[in-house]
Amino acid sequence: MTEAVPSYLSPTGQEIVFLLLGAMAVGSALLVVTTRQLVHAALWLVVCFGALAGCYLVLTAEFVAWVQVLIYVGAVIVLLLFGIMLTRAPIGRTADLDSGNRAVAAVVAVATAAVLVTVVVDGFRNAYAPLDPGAGSAGELGSAIFRNWVLPFEALSVLLLAALIGAIVISRTDIRGRD
Repeated sequence: MTEAVPSYLSPTGQEIVFLLLGAMAVGSALLVVTTRQLVHAALWLVVCFGALAGCYLVLTAEFVAWVQVLIYVGAVIVLLLFGIMLTRAPIGRTADLDSGNRAVAAVVAVATAAVLVTVVVDGFRNAYAPLDPGAGSAGELGSAIFRNWVLPFEALSVLLLAALIGAIVISRTDIRGRD
């Protein structure tokens, strides 16, 4: 016997919530890259990360959702805002940052999005994953990270540390190069 795959025409409540959170994440991600004010972009990034955490909750990965909130929303956004303030980046609108290539950038963005959507839809056309609880437990995630992904995890932490040190060095005005 083959098990019947649920229809996409009659979504469950979980699927509707997941779609709404996904739309919110995509919308806020678009606002991150299209807003002209840097601080507003960082705040839209908070909304995007929060929507992703909600998606993880719907997928019954509670530990991953809380890590998303604590690490990304709590630490990365604070680090980003800290870096903005330390480097004295312009907060408001700046005419110097406009290259005048908006039409070309829009065409490239639409073409890239079309290719990505086509590949994802074609690749996952008949895929269906039921929402079984327990797939995001801390034990399974910890064993996956510390067995298979420990080297990339540590490389990322060194990269973030280098970015923080670089932001501090750039912001210091009392350090001069040797003349």
